[in-house]
Amino acid sequence: MSLNSTVSADRVHIAFFGKRNAGKSSLVNAVTGQSLAVVSDVKGTTTDPVKKAMELLPIGPVMIIDTPGFDDEGDLGSLRVKKTREVLAKTDVAVLVVDASVGIGEEETNFLSLVNEKGIPSITVFNKADLVTSRTADAIYVSAISGEGVHEFKEKLGALAKTKENTKRIVSDLLDEGDIVVLVTPIDESAPKGRLILPQQQTIRDIIDHGAVAIVTQVEQLPATLGALKAPPKMVITDSQAFGKVSKIVPESIPLTSFSILFARYKGDLVTQVRGAAALATLSDGDRILISEGCTHHRQCGDIGTVKMPAWIEKFSGAAVEFDFTSGGEFPTDFSKYKIVVHCGGCMLNEAEMKSRIAAVSAADLPIVNYGVAIAHMNGILKRSLELFPDVYDLV
Repeated sequence: MSLNSTVSADRVHIAFFGKRNAGKSSLVNAVTGQSLAVVSDVKGTTTDPVKKAMELLPIGPVMIIDTPGFDDEGDLGSLRVKKTREVLAKTDVAVLVVDASVGIGEEETNFLSLVNEKGIPSITVFNKADLVTSRTADAIYVSAISGEGVHEFKEKLGALAKTKENTKRIVSDLLDEGDIVVLVTPIDESAPKGRLILPQQQTIRDIIDHGAVAIVTQVEQLPATLGALKAPPKMVITDSQAFGKVSKIVPESIPLTSFSILFARYKGDLVTQVRGAAALATLSDGDRILISEGCTHHRQCGDIGTVKMPAWIEKFSGAAVEFDFTSGGEFPTDFSKYKIVVHCGGCMLNEAEMKSRIAAVSAADLPIVNYGVAIAHMNGILKRSLELFPDVYDLV
């Protein structure tokens, strides 16, 4: 896979933080070699996080994020600070930019404590080195204006970012070269016109990159597809919405799972979400459920998040429950009114943000389950869908 083909969610997310006028945007521009961020001597010029997917040597494919100053003031400033802190949830590597002529203050110290608490790798860099004559030993000094120290900073940043590269695989770690995998991708009213959805695309690419064979079909053609093979496939992977139909077609001797379950393992926490599925059977009238998706898209009549999933949950639980919905970067911090959180596979979120969401829900002592795990559980085939994963199979 070429560097330019790396999807945003699989790029290392490097976020630049600091006080207003510390020179974050100037340093971002110096590091990237582009006018990515607006630069001004006026404090608070950066009003919202600015993101740019790019190739950054010596790191490779990255997502660079420039954030507003975390010392902003007033009501609008508080919103900017909130946005800055939200960026931490998706940050793989945090860069704290300090004005070298001012030094580290209380805001920077508090920020570093928060970063350490979240376990995010970080690097502190002193900008505006051209304005100081004395320097602290072993600290990193740069000048975004003159370019002093920028190359050395990029090298150190690259070394730190390398430790956060995702070495996990969607499914190819379960395959040998030449294995045949059948993928069931229903094309219905909710499918995007003229293309496959991202999890399907990425899974196919992972399979063929490993030298295995991907055969793509729809539910109606699945019996004929299986019948045309000289030997059973290594596994069948289905869109979760077709789990019930597909499980009746695929013989028990052939392992069966879903794209969503694979993504729960790839960038989330499959164990936690399998355990969370049990809560779906404990719902009572009036319970409130949060259904959250990591992407934003046009809602259609058969939308899985707002239409199909609520109907399936109510039918399975037999309870008249209430639902709240969030999408994209929107995700609550207070879960006190919910009985369970049901989340999509998270294909548009990076691993850091998906795990941050799971951790936040778990910290509230609340179960969380993703679409694929929930649908398999409600169809009575969760144990079968986990046969490929011995470490979680016995949890059901």
